[in-house]
Amino acid sequence: MLKTHFAFLLLAVTCSILCNAEALVRSDGPITDTEINAAIDRDTTAMIELRHQVHQHPELSNREFETSKLVAERLRALGLDVQTGIAHTGVVGVLKGAKPGPVIAVRSELDALPVTEESSLPFKSTVRTTYNDQNVGVAHACGHDVHIAAILGVASVLASMRDQLRGTVIFVFQPAEEGPPTGEEGGAALMLKEGLFRKLKPEAVFGMHALGTVDVGQVHYWLGAAAASDSNFQISFHGKQAHAAFPQESIDPVVMAAEAVMELQTIRTRNIAPSDVAVLSVSTIHSGVRVNITPDLATLSGTIRTFDDKVDEKIERRMGEVVQSIAQGNGGSAEMKFYDRCPALINDLGLTKRSLSSLKRAAGESEITLASPVMAADDFAEFGKVVPGFFFSFGTQKPGTISGINHAKNFVADDSSIPLAMRAMTYVLVDYLQGKNAE
Repeated sequence: MLKTHFAFLLLAVTCSILCNAEALVRSDGPITDTEINAAIDRDTTAMIELRHQVHQHPELSNREFETSKLVAERLRALGLDVQTGIAHTGVVGVLKGAKPGPVIAVRSELDALPVTEESSLPFKSTVRTTYNDQNVGVAHACGHDVHIAAILGVASVLASMRDQLRGTVIFVFQPAEEGPPTGEEGGAALMLKEGLFRKLKPEAVFGMHALGTVDVGQVHYWLGAAAASDSNFQISFHGKQAHAAFPQESIDPVVMAAEAVMELQTIRTRNIAPSDVAVLSVSTIHSGVRVNITPDLATLSGTIRTFDDKVDEKIERRMGEVVQSIAQGNGGSAEMKFYDRCPALINDLGLTKRSLSSLKRAAGESEITLASPVMAADDFAEFGKVVPGFFFSFGTQKPGTISGINHAKNFVADDSSIPLAMRAMTYVLVDYLQGKNAE
């Protein structure tokens, strides 16, 4: 049924665009805002319908099989050179303009989250699956469905202006931005590892993200640090199992875990300078199977967020000292590992300043906000380590309503955010390709 929905949608979207293509006023000169706006008006309805389909059929990280198929078919229908299967389910489409110019890239994510959606949307997700051995709901609770629709919309707009387009745009649809399943590689790092940008390297890369608690029409940007690094950790305390009524016969890993939860918090308050931004959160504790058995194993997991690699290294080193001290002091042992690391997302200052006027034209200067860095992480940062990157966010909350924050079960992104996101990104890309705002 899912494949049938996607096939029908692809046909409808393609026909809508082709049938209305003649309505655009074309010229041999530079692409104008008027032409871009007309193309966006032409494609908005189709992109909203596409968003509804993707939203209704979400897929988790590294499992975006039907989503990536839809994206690939859509890009092929636009005449792009398409490559699939990168980093498991990633899709890359290359649009070559008729005129010489720079090579740039733009990214969208594909994956959804293990969240049970609570909304009144007529196209809400009812999908369920197994994640970490639990039956869970699946939902686009971070707006990636909106990103997919908007970036496909940008591809449609620019493809219709191929004869006027300067340079080349690489459309990157990335899987597993939310993190690959346990034991798997994925995301931006794996795409780069498998050769993305190796044959055709862009000189700049662009990305954007939905903001669930910010009204539609508003755009946020950052100078320098935009999002934090992310280092996930797991700590295992090993003790000695015994009857819970005879604690003297046990070495209790639950006590070690409890001590660790409290002591680890002192790293932020006593080992890191107040001027350094950092978060250390323990988010899971697992131990035991029965109330009258002291177990022999307790595990903790959590995350570290910083904007500075040196601060992250200091936290990790101190965590090791704390954990081993607690284990030895209780007569047990411990092991700790860090995984799924993501660097801090740092906007290139020159590229940011060059793109800012494009955003102001797209949304209106009064709607543009210089935002403070957020402690959330985004592996768009991996692309920004390879080439200069610019990342901004746009509001998706319908004015007069209340949406949950990103990743919440009541996160609701409004369709009206899609044309603005299309316009903002298209203006940024076209201005760059046409050399506008260059120093």
